[in-house]
Amino acid sequence: MKMTSVFASTAACVILAGCSYVAEKTAPQKHAAATRTAAALKADELFWATLHGGAYQQIPQALEAETAAYLADPTDTVSAAHVGWLHIWRLSERTRLDSISATLTDDVILSRRYFQEAVALDPTDARYLGFLAGATLAEGNIHHDERLTRRGYFMMQDAIKAWPEFNLFTAGYVMSTQPAESERFKQALQWQWQNLDVCVGETVDRRTAEYAKYMTLETREGKKRVCWNSQIAPHNLEGFFLNMGDMLVKAGDWETARKIYADAKLSPTYSQWQYREVLENRIRDAPDNVAAFNAPVGATYRGDKQIMVTTAFSCMACHQQ
Repeated sequence: MKMTSVFASTAACVILAGCSYVAEKTAPQKHAAATRTAAALKADELFWATLHGGAYQQIPQALEAETAAYLADPTDTVSAAHVGWLHIWRLSERTRLDSISATLTDDVILSRRYFQEAVALDPTDARYLGFLAGATLAEGNIHHDERLTRRGYFMMQDAIKAWPEFNLFTAGYVMSTQPAESERFKQALQWQWQNLDVCVGETVDRRTAEYAKYMTLETREGKKRVCWNSQIAPHNLEGFFLNMGDMLVKAGDWETARKIYADAKLSPTYSQWQYREVLENRIRDAPDNVAAFNAPVGATYRGDKQIMVTTAFSCMACHQQ
């Protein structure tokens, strides 16, 4: 009788587990909205004005507008992605703040959740997958959760395969915080070189880092459009070379870093870039910055004597007009 009771209890658990699995898997999927609301379009105007204006202090207002638009229509892919982007921007450039709250790290959790929605609504746009992978990696790092970190890493591999011109940079940038001697950092730096290769269709010389001959390849069409400056990222080229130079300096190769930094000057909009002085100082101070870029970053750190991803222009170096 006792065994029968145990068997019945076990069977009930199995059945319930099976029921929950079936119930979840057969639930109707969300589908992306075919049109967007007037409120969403209005929120987008504030989003782009905030982003391109470098108005970090205006993030709460932009976030409120985009979140409200998403809640009014949770099938709006763009609104979901914009909410995710604002959360990750607020965390990334936190050194702008006079006081950094511990709860600011919650932004990475919210960013991941909204990019998860964007990916579910539009799995064809690998940019969303790259941002989701980056947020997952960041969350894993914050919580010292190796399982989550590995999930983000393999998710990023999928994103790279889907759109290498975009996600090789995303992957390397997120992992540039790793120790210079680690395999993850070495992989991140290699991804930056590979990003240049896939953008120009051949292997860029690792010794000379000569890029001038490729400037005629600039395009606004297809997947390679993300290799150049655009309306979304007005100084994408400058920001890319600033970050890659920083990573080379961190790796100890300051001589090659100077050549990569100089490639930023090839951009036709270099004279309008607000971070020209930062780059010029990087070129001048490259040997000294090897130690600075490898030094731990404290909670009270202010300034730009660290690699780009940890500075107050980690997003704005590419996106600020």
